[in-house]
Amino acid sequence: MKLLLCLSIFFISSLPSSYSCNSKDKNTLLQIKKHFNNTEFLSSWDPQTDCCTSWTGIECTNGRVTLFSMANYRTLYGQIPDQIGDLLELRTLEMSHMKLTGNIPRTITKLKHLVFIFLLWNKLSGPIPDYISELKSVTFLDISFNKFTGPIPGWLTQMPKLQTFQADNNSLTGPVPNSFGSFVGSVPNLFLKNNKLSGKIPESLSKMDFQAVVLKGNGFTGDGSMFFGGNKRTVQVDLSRNLFEFDLSKIKFGKSLAMLDLSHNRIFGTLPRELTQLHLERFNISYNRLCGKIPRGGQLQTFKSYEFAENRCLCGSPLKKAC
Repeated sequence: MKLLLCLSIFFISSLPSSYSCNSKDKNTLLQIKKHFNNTEFLSSWDPQTDCCTSWTGIECTNGRVTLFSMANYRTLYGQIPDQIGDLLELRTLEMSHMKLTGNIPRTITKLKHLVFIFLLWNKLSGPIPDYISELKSVTFLDISFNKFTGPIPGWLTQMPKLQTFQADNNSLTGPVPNSFGSFVGSVPNLFLKNNKLSGKIPESLSKMDFQAVVLKGNGFTGDGSMFFGGNKRTVQVDLSRNLFEFDLSKIKFGKSLAMLDLSHNRIFGTLPRELTQLHLERFNISYNRLCGKIPRGGQLQTFKSYEFAENRCLCGSPLKKAC
């Protein structure tokens, strides 16, 4: 009986795993390796081994490649290979901190299960392709620190599962689209700092409840008050280094607001007392046109004086100027 049991265990263990690397996925990965001239960074991609168990940057589910991660290969040049679209079960695509050029290939639209896209810190350029909108399962899209140009895509509002869009440090131009006043899914976090964006924020955005909106380092003008509201669940607002001009004393803040940076604008008025009721972690209102006494209480007096400095006539702690 023991002999039969041992033989059975041996037989089962010697069978090929039902979850070994899918042959089509494996061939696709080998084509991608060839695309990058068989770089030494991918030396573990040995055709004699299982791509799901020993290949760097690859993870599988039930034998299909679901994660493709190439990051910090700073000497790796070239474009995103078209073959990336043949990894049909891919959930996570990461090609970051490289020197990729060109644009995102259209073949990416074949990846209907794609959830996370990380293409930050490359040299990708051109307009953000409108066919990205075909990826209806994407929740996180990060193309920060590239050379993308053109407008913010209005079609982002048609991506039903999008939760975060990050395009910091590119060369995007123009205004925030009017379509951002209505999203088919949840309202995503927007990170658009250090671009070349300009114009006024559409009033329709006042209906949106952004958890995070970062517009730092652009050329936006006019009113920025639509990002605030007493009933909103916003956690982070960074409008710093723009040309916003509105009356801060009329703003109502949601209780969840924890990070607020309005520095280097043309904002006027006084500081609302309700700021003392917030659990602020970051706060900066320097280089504006604010006046009046800084309310005492909450976290306000825990911030440095330079975070209140260079206003028209602010006074009181933590500033040394008495009222």
